Amino acid sequence: MAPAEQHGPDFVGATPPDMAAQEASARSALAVVEVKAAAMAEELGYQGALTVGTLEDEIRFYQRRTVEAILETGKRLLLLKEITPHGEFTQRVELLGFSDRTARRFMQAAAKTAKSANLAVLASQVKSSSAFLELVTHDDDVLENLSEMDDIDRLSASQLRERLRQSEQDVKFAAEKRAKAEERADKAEKKLQGKRPVVVPLDERILPFKGEIADRQALLENGIAAHHEATIALEQWWTDEVTQAEGYDPEAPAPLPRSVALVALHLQGSINRLAELVGAAQHAFEERFGDDLAEARQYLMQTPEAADAAA
Repeated sequence: MAPAEQHGPDFVGATPPDMAAQEASARSALAVVEVKAAAMAEELGYQGALTVGTLEDEIRFYQRRTVEAILETGKRLLLLKEITPHGEFTQRVELLGFSDRTARRFMQAAAKTAKSANLAVLASQVKSSSAFLELVTHDDDVLENLSEMDDIDRLSASQLRERLRQSEQDVKFAAEKRAKAEERADKAEKKLQGKRPVVVPLDERILPFKGEIADRQALLENGIAAHHEATIALEQWWTDEVTQAEGYDPEAPAPLPRSVALVALHLQGSINRLAELVGAAQHAFEERFGDDLAEARQYLMQTPEAADAAA
């Protein structure tokens, strides 16, 4: 028999034993892929058939839906990637009409939702795919704050983005506060180890809170003042645009163009959000200190120290 002619890893004219070994190796590799795909399917909660044709058909079906479509499509893309030979997945994704970036975002959404209870809850509440994909990019501790709100289903993507930004700031502030508390606790413990603790008067222990309140008040006032200045500046800008336009008629109406109205609405939304936050803070404060302060206010009005404290 003539020797086999080599072409890459395979041989033309391979003997039956060689072919049997290759087939056995291929079956073994396929079995490993099937086991891994089955394990991933169980983790994702997928119960359909694990074949390329079935997964592609189901991906097309779920493309026509919204948030559920993203999750279900992402699951199937993950599984399709698992069972397709190396190098073929990108081509198959393109044939399905996905860009590589979109496919990866969908797969990230499915994988993260399977592991995050907070994201799974929010996925059932948000009203658009863009809002849901905005959630996917944030950490679980940020999402935990949002899952406690009762109006998530009524937020637009931009409103949700603002809530997420606020939640991130809250998480950061809480982390910094914990770090400071731990630092103070460590210092106090070290003092206790070396000597008897020094009792700091209550009036001194409360001073850090007073300083923090003053700092935050300054930040809030600056923010509100900036919005007020922006309102005046926007009005002046539009007035200049109208009066300096060619053919200006002071008697003719000058309605806001859509682009200018959108900017004004965005500014109004920011101002309304500040008002909502102030109202929520007032309500929370009243619940916690209202009764106590009502009594304290009556007492302070009768003491000479009240005037000094107010000053």
